[in-house]
Amino acid sequence: MTRTVAEKRRVFRSMHESGCFVLPNPWDAGSARLLVHLGFEALATTSSGYAWTTGRADYSVTRDDVLHHLRTLAEAVDVPVNADFESGFATEPEGVARHAAMAAATGVASFSIEDRDIRKPSGLYDTPLAVERVRAARAAIDEACDEAGSAALLVGRTEGLLIDPRAVTAAIDRLVALAGAGADCLYAPGVTSKDDIAAMVRAVAPKPLNVLVLKPEMTLGEFRDLGVRRVSVGGALARVAWGAMLAAAQAMKGGSFGGLASAAPGKLLNETFRPLPR
Repeated sequence: MTRTVAEKRRVFRSMHESGCFVLPNPWDAGSARLLVHLGFEALATTSSGYAWTTGRADYSVTRDDVLHHLRTLAEAVDVPVNADFESGFATEPEGVARHAAMAAATGVASFSIEDRDIRKPSGLYDTPLAVERVRAARAAIDEACDEAGSAALLVGRTEGLLIDPRAVTAAIDRLVALAGAGADCLYAPGVTSKDDIAAMVRAVAPKPLNVLVLKPEMTLGEFRDLGVRRVSVGGALARVAWGAMLAAAQAMKGGSFGGLASAAPGKLLNETFRPLPR
């Protein structure tokens, strides 16, 4: 089955209505298709994972780089794709709105707008400006919608806890403000305490909360019990892949090829990457 963009968005919206699902983060078309082959029903891009594939650090890619990447992944798979659109590649709401329309046009089912001021890596936009940026993105997405119910979901995202892990109350207040500005889903990467996660869930309800896995020992069932709607891993899967390559290459440099024993079978990869039915 080949879904239209509108169908992918409606499917993705319905996934946020109940339960808890894993939203794994591929870094290119191949990793995206492999995750779909494993049965994942939706995916999310990762800005860091993508940047590393180009030999650059996170936040070093351009708007046009990311738009091309989003279109590539959205067209590579027949499941909804949530996009990491960083801080919208603009400061003022007008620029965020313009770029939000461009992101929606790539065919992704959803994308996030961060409140990080990239001119000040350790700083955030003031709450009034962060709210207006999300409100502008919301209006642009709705205006670009071709049919009822087919608008891309908007994720309101605060980076505050990645700057100060203790600022949980401020992060919750920011998420509530972003929800009021029209965000469909809320996300504060960096939250780890079960009590803090539960507090976030309650604060933004009935809107869904996304949580980034930072403690691998937590299970999907535990996130579900806390009321989390979706769970993502950011650049972690990309780092797992890079870690496996580094370990094997370092062993080769020392004269051992034992690291190649854990390689995925070429037959499996070739079968997975056969052209999608159209």
